[in-house]
Amino acid sequence: MTMPPRQGELTIERMCVLAGVSRAGYYRHWAASAPRAEETGVRDAIQRLALAYRHYGYRRIAAQLRREGLAVNGKRVLRLMREDNLLCLRQRPFVPVTTDSRHPWRVVPNLARGMVPDGLDQLWVADITYIRLQEEFAYLAIMLDAFSRRVIGWALETHLEARLAVTALSMALAARQPTPGSLIHHSDRGIQYACGDYTDLLQRHDIAPSMSRVGNPYDNAKAESFMKTLKQEEVNGQTYRDAQHARNAIGAFIEEVYNRQRLHSALAYRPPAEFEASLPRCRAAAQQPRIAPVTHQPAQPPQALGTCP
Repeated sequence: MTMPPRQGELTIERMCVLAGVSRAGYYRHWAASAPRAEETGVRDAIQRLALAYRHYGYRRIAAQLRREGLAVNGKRVLRLMREDNLLCLRQRPFVPVTTDSRHPWRVVPNLARGMVPDGLDQLWVADITYIRLQEEFAYLAIMLDAFSRRVIGWALETHLEARLAVTALSMALAARQPTPGSLIHHSDRGIQYACGDYTDLLQRHDIAPSMSRVGNPYDNAKAESFMKTLKQEEVNGQTYRDAQHARNAIGAFIEEVYNRQRLHSALAYRPPAEFEASLPRCRAAAQQPRIAPVTHQPAQPPQALGTCP
């Protein structure tokens, strides 16, 4: 009765029916016995409803939560939605909660629209998603080769600062060592990808930056597809104790399952690692990861534009 709800398993309603208790009673006991876990559970439920019902304000979300048995009031929901930057979802057709595009940094044009890569390290796509832990949230940044669908860089932390995305990019650069001037890097317009530390790293490796159009998730469909697969096949049904637990489990899924075992219809039902190994040597020279940290000095952004988070 004190265990938090797990991602993707039986619904709380069904478990309460099986146990012969009310949902309200379950949530009251949970809040009293594990307040931090209960707070994370409420935030997760709000995130889910805010994305599922993008036109709902905090009052309707609070009402829906009460219908599901959560003992919450409108003031608490409003506070949590404001803290998680969810209130703006009402005016926008699609705004991932991990993306803050309201920043003074330069937004570059979309160079990847309509591009069909025919080899490795021509187009990399980047994205960030949230991962629910037992008592807080973590954030996962990934880098994907758009040709082979292989995850070539990733990082998981409990913050959304620019260094999260920089770590994933550094891993990809160390693993692939792309030829200067031959690669486009595509992402959303989030501050993590637009700020000086990140764009300086791209510039020093002669990588052309590209960003999605406003409110169009389809511009980054390959990264979105990976995130969906990750949530369905690894995250849903798991209860991660902390960030290190999530990092170990998700890292194993990425490296062993997704990259080396999972069959992709776009790759003639082969895993990304096997697909890369089948390419001619001149096109697959970077197929074996050489993970080594890339050290760099963060660039000093122009004072007029502020600093990275």
